Amino acid sequence: METVNEILSKLDNADNVTKNELENKLVKIGSSALPQLVDQLQVVRGIKRGVVAMTLIRIGNASVKYLEKAAHDNKDFEWVAEYLIREIKCSQAA
Repeated sequence: METVNEILSKLDNADNVTKNELENKLVKIGSSALPQLVDQLQVVRGIKRGVVAMTLIRIGNASVKYLEKAAHDNKDFEWVAEYLIREIKCSQAA
């Protein structure tokens, strides 16, 4: 199985189909990838950041505690974490 970093590195030159496949791979890794995904979300930009954010939303509630901890530790990241937590809670309410 590919690591989170291996998957993210493939996003640099990915078309939309490949981007979706890579996002699905990250979602399949699931909860075990959460610490690394939240760490990456704080440093990556562009397409990578979007894919990581969507992966966290799709993994759902398990992401919340990692996002809350990151927001507590990094005040510059707080608004991003709060936004994603709202998205997770809204998507589960639907």
